[in-house]
Amino acid sequence: MRVGLLVTCLNDALFPDAGKAVVTLLRRLGVDVDFPPGQTCCGQPMVNTGYLDEAVPAVRATVEAFAGYDAVVVPSGSCAGSVRHQHGIVARRAGDPGLAVLADRTYELSEFLVDVLGVTDVGASFPHRVTYHPTCHSLRMLGVGDRPRRLLEQVRGLTLLDLPAAEECCGFGGTFAVKNADTSVSMGSDKVRHVLGTGAEYLVAGDSSCLMHLGGLLRRQRAGVRTAHLAEILAAT
Repeated sequence: MRVGLLVTCLNDALFPDAGKAVVTLLRRLGVDVDFPPGQTCCGQPMVNTGYLDEAVPAVRATVEAFAGYDAVVVPSGSCAGSVRHQHGIVARRAGDPGLAVLADRTYELSEFLVDVLGVTDVGASFPHRVTYHPTCHSLRMLGVGDRPRRLLEQVRGLTLLDLPAAEECCGFGGTFAVKNADTSVSMGSDKVRHVLGTGAEYLVAGDSSCLMHLGGLLRRQRAGVRTAHLAEILAAT
């Protein structure tokens, strides 16, 4: 199986360690994974703000970059959700069904590990107290369910602490955080309060965007809680 890593814009620009962790993890599991250098934005920001026609070039570039791969793995629920669901919207509007061809072979990281590879124990070790935030797109758009928790539960030395009100949104939402900053910060502050109440050393999620938002709030409070992408935990030994 040839797998292409859709690393996402945010990871590429700001959180490259998350993308590197995916490659380390998949290669350790015997997966032939590549990083197609032609990839750019998947088109999600344009679709989310209603610019469907403007999203076409980005969607087409994504389709072309990942042509020939058996599976596309994405360390982001929101970007995986964009390829699986939003690309179809763009394709129908543009009258070009070829823009949606990646939908059936694109997986969020935890989906690929559990559903395609059939593993929950990836050989990781991370001796810390961790709490997990299920991000909105992974939870609601993709329905990844308990797959990330099942993976974390098998990490040696890791203590997984339940996060109160885990299914509540953290308040980021991309442009929502810009257009509705006060509401976004208020929602994030509620989430941070719950995180601190767990006594965790690390807050883990499958989307760097949510971790960026919550990590900023945690740092401003000098809370001492670190953030880490799920891939970074699973790649740790």
